[in-house]
Amino acid sequence: MSTLPSKSGLLPPQQESKPNAALHRLNQLLPLAERQAALPAPLIELHRAVLRAFINRGCPLTRAEIEQQWPDLALEPALARLAGDDLIVLAPDTQEIIGAYPLTGEDTPHKVRVNGHTLRAMCALDALSVSPLFGIPVEIESNCRVTDQPLLLHQDGATLPLTKPSAEIQVGIHWQPPQTCAAHSLCREMVFLVDAAAAETWQAVAPEQRDCFSLPNAIALGAAFFSPLLEEMG
Repeated sequence: MSTLPSKSGLLPPQQESKPNAALHRLNQLLPLAERQAALPAPLIELHRAVLRAFINRGCPLTRAEIEQQWPDLALEPALARLAGDDLIVLAPDTQEIIGAYPLTGEDTPHKVRVNGHTLRAMCALDALSVSPLFGIPVEIESNCRVTDQPLLLHQDGATLPLTKPSAEIQVGIHWQPPQTCAAHSLCREMVFLVDAAAAETWQAVAPEQRDCFSLPNAIALGAAFFSPLLEEMG
């Protein structure tokens, strides 16, 4: 298992985690692809349309638009099923869609510029998943959870033409069962870390619950986790 250098030497082997083991763990905690596959065909189509709407126009479909495009679909049960499966997030007051992993209309630390729109990702891993999921270049702005240092990444699929302040940026995951909505629990503990030293500091707080990933490994994990959601899209 490879490690990344830190200012104090080499990180212990557990600091650089493998995407395959993490993918299994993530699918156990938040089985989005499994839940989507169990939906009736019209709900799968709706869920994918919501995902595409974020990229195509910078916001999800509204309730009125869903009723217009799917007139034979019972709106309330459809949204309740998608929200109950945690495939979408609904605004508490209006019950409009405000999020669908990996993107959200809520304020998060992870800004994603894509296709002329400025969006928010639910977590650091989600931010790195947008480009490979939709096959489109993105710019990501965030901050290190430990140092609060600003981070900037330009991403095109698995390629990172720009990483500021350096390519040592890592992604940390604090593993915990999601509450009623993973966007408001598990996702908030998937963070960017500016370098190996910050990753070492962050992981040391709860070494049995926290894993750190290099950028290439985090991209591979995110792409594998989210790609099934759009695999059958034409």
